[in-house]
Amino acid sequence: MIGGGDSGIRYEKKDHVARVTLDRPAVLNAMNLRMHEELALVWDDVEADDDIRVAVLTGAGDRSFTVGQDLRERARLDREGAAPTTFGSRGQPGWPRLTDRFDLSKPVIARVNGYALGGGFELALACDLIVAGDQAVFALPEATLGLVPGAGGAFRLARQLPLKTAMGYLLTGRRMSAAEALRFGLVNEVVPAEQLDEGVAAWTDALLRSAPLAVRAIKEAVLRSVDMPLEEAFTASYAWEEKRRRSDDAVEGPRAFAQRRAPVWRGA
Repeated sequence: MIGGGDSGIRYEKKDHVARVTLDRPAVLNAMNLRMHEELALVWDDVEADDDIRVAVLTGAGDRSFTVGQDLRERARLDREGAAPTTFGSRGQPGWPRLTDRFDLSKPVIARVNGYALGGGFELALACDLIVAGDQAVFALPEATLGLVPGAGGAFRLARQLPLKTAMGYLLTGRRMSAAEALRFGLVNEVVPAEQLDEGVAAWTDALLRSAPLAVRAIKEAVLRSVDMPLEEAFTASYAWEEKRRRSDDAVEGPRAFAQRRAPVWRGA
């Protein structure tokens, strides 16, 4: 069984949606090594289970998505002589973590409730879509703690914001409101906190109306080509696109349109 018990992770699957909850609300869902180990199994299962078409990642309670690394655990590990961490999760429990798992083909929505700090902001940045409550707060405070945003924050924020803007947040740990994140284009939607579930449901419903192979092909093509020259992007080979274009779904979409009916996707 994945998740449950005192692992700090809840994992549920229903109606083609996987719901992954970081479940340590007493410590604002701070993430310890056991949670990372459990999450690796969760993401493996999300990718392998063909019935799952979208995943939603969130934090338990209404105060925090996650504040990232459990710094009390980190302090204990330092006292015990554990090696210091740096960029990426190679060699650490749960590798590859979502933040450096570049082959997850299904879309992941971050449902951000409250604080998304440090590794929490990095987790959200690694998701494909972000729906945030209007009280959400984002920050990468690592520089103020003698650390670096090693789970991709330094790299992703500088790619998703103008460089000077990103550097301002990275070098100072300054906090960003949900409204600012929306203005910067870092989140897809901001909704009143009490309507967060409805806001996320609207996105999952929209994703489930799309053909699953097309969604996976588009995600792979976009993420693999984003740093390529445009001419190279057109001529590169994409594994999920090869599956999509030879699939029954590629025929079903135009046929359903011509017959003026809703398509029935088989994912094959």
